[in-house]
Amino acid sequence: MRFSKKNVLGILTVLGVVLCAAFCYLLLRAPVFEKGESYTFYLGRSSSALMKETDRPALQKIFLDVKGESAVYEGDRLEELKKKFHARLLFTEEAAGIKNYYFFSPDLGAGVKIGNDTVNLHIALGRGRTAAGTPLIFGGF
Repeated sequence: MRFSKKNVLGILTVLGVVLCAAFCYLLLRAPVFEKGESYTFYLGRSSSALMKETDRPALQKIFLDVKGESAVYEGDRLEELKKKFHARLLFTEEAAGIKNYYFFSPDLGAGVKIGNDTVNLHIALGRGRTAAGTPLIFGGF
């Protein structure tokens, strides 16, 4: 079978489009947070239905139906995370020595409604650690 220059260019164009689409898909599936002490995905119909902790968030997120995610870090990372996500503080609460901050970030997807506010970034500080989750942190900290 002979390939003309036109056929080869057509095949290369289609291949280029497929590679660009795959690259865009992978960008959209990148983990929200940088890897910390631990990283958890929330799966299922609601974010709290099933939690899966992972050591490889970038690889595993590609194949999972992720509804939310969270990471835990050593030290106080509140201001750094707030700035990174251009987050606006909505309200705070404190329980059992953990201070919870609830934000809305235009950089993150849809959130959950709590009262009259839509929350899509939850940061908790306590015991020398910071946990960040979107839309919320589920489970213990």
